[in-house]
Amino acid sequence: MSNLTRTDELFFARAGLDLKRTERVVADALKGCDDGELFLEYCQSESIAFDDGRVKSASFDTTQGFGLRAVKDDAAGYAHASELSEAALKRAAQSVTAVRSGHSGTPAEGPVGTNRSLYGDLNPLSGAEFAAKVKLLAEIDAYARAKDGRVKQVMASISGEWQAVQIIRADGLRVADIRPLVRLNVAIVVGEGDRMETGSAGAGGRTSYDLYLDPKRWQAQADEALRQALVNLGSVPAPAGEMTVVLGPGWPGVMLHEAIGHGLEGDFNRKKTSAFAGLLGQRVGSPGVTVVDDGTLKDRRGSLTVDDEGTPSNCTVLIEDGILKGFMQDRMNARLMGMRPTGNGRRQNFAHHPMPRMTNTYMLAGKHDPKEILSTVKRGLYAVNFGGGQVDITSGKYVFSASEAYLIEDGKVGPAVKGATLIGNGPDALTRISMVGNDLKLDDGIGTCGKDGQGVPVGVGQPTIKIDAMTVGGTAA
Repeated sequence: MSNLTRTDELFFARAGLDLKRTERVVADALKGCDDGELFLEYCQSESIAFDDGRVKSASFDTTQGFGLRAVKDDAAGYAHASELSEAALKRAAQSVTAVRSGHSGTPAEGPVGTNRSLYGDLNPLSGAEFAAKVKLLAEIDAYARAKDGRVKQVMASISGEWQAVQIIRADGLRVADIRPLVRLNVAIVVGEGDRMETGSAGAGGRTSYDLYLDPKRWQAQADEALRQALVNLGSVPAPAGEMTVVLGPGWPGVMLHEAIGHGLEGDFNRKKTSAFAGLLGQRVGSPGVTVVDDGTLKDRRGSLTVDDEGTPSNCTVLIEDGILKGFMQDRMNARLMGMRPTGNGRRQNFAHHPMPRMTNTYMLAGKHDPKEILSTVKRGLYAVNFGGGQVDITSGKYVFSASEAYLIEDGKVGPAVKGATLIGNGPDALTRISMVGNDLKLDDGIGTCGKDGQGVPVGVGQPTIKIDAMTVGGTAA
């Protein structure tokens, strides 16, 4: 069964919309516009949280609705409703047509078609029973406490989502996608004397719950959370100053996502508010630095069959061997910049308009062994996990806190440090990368990206990389 057939059942057989009349309303509303679409969505989601030996919260939610968008030049009219009816759709059409104001545009060419379907019949919410999920969380709690007597608190949660979307354009083109999503989180607090520290780990993706009901999977997350907590329990205050920084593989790619990725989204470059604006074809990073955004990776948290405008997802080369090659584009910004859409038009849900967003953004592997990279550092910081951070897109300046980091002394990894903050400029840091490891790793599937008040699931990744000089804020006296 195709994604279109599945979503037709939801939106036209069950909800009561008539397909032909819906297409007519969309065509009339978007007549004379440059672009636009009707976005239909049905979503079921659930979440269970376990804390200190008992279920703390449990929720289940079903939402449905539509968003209708009309685009003229760089202006967009947008209306949405949670009521799937022809009357609601006609009211929305009256609102968005105001953006035309007598404009008679030439409709942009529609997205290319695709026969690819990443997920098809997969629906995690129709699988494991509630009792099995609660049992899983209870087992995580018991397992972590039995591993180490210093464990004071265990928090675990599991969540799932099944989203079905259909996009209808004025020319009658219809595309659909089915998007399952699950996530497991574990946080552990350990204590010794007067000192308490926390460690956390998580995993997820566009898979079923069965993957995480497997003891090997959830025990790995509990072990990792406990390991981090115990490392932090023995950490010393971080030093401060400019030094060499080595970033570990996998989740540290979140720094690449924030400090570099957002600056390569089409809207910021069209408006020339990105530090990368006007640099297409120029060197922006060291040789050996290649960055891509790939929404086609199966099972990954940021992957999609098509984006929220109906464009098939792609693997887009952003930086190749240090040269800026392209941007992540939705349809509107691509049209206004004379470029092609890249399948990066994303929205949080039907109540939000689409804009250029990342999917799975990562740096490709280089040629150096990670041990070789560490051996070249006389004194520096080895950051392997990150907490929060802030980035200014226009200047590229960032501040990131390292949740797990170590001193590097004479080429060897030394003691763990607490309170390390990395301060710098994204474009500048790209030019200071002197070694790229051969150990590319993608994150475990926990990323959520925020932009303009919208959150979407994303993936990050990178190999071990060496940055020759970066300012480190520390807590050492």
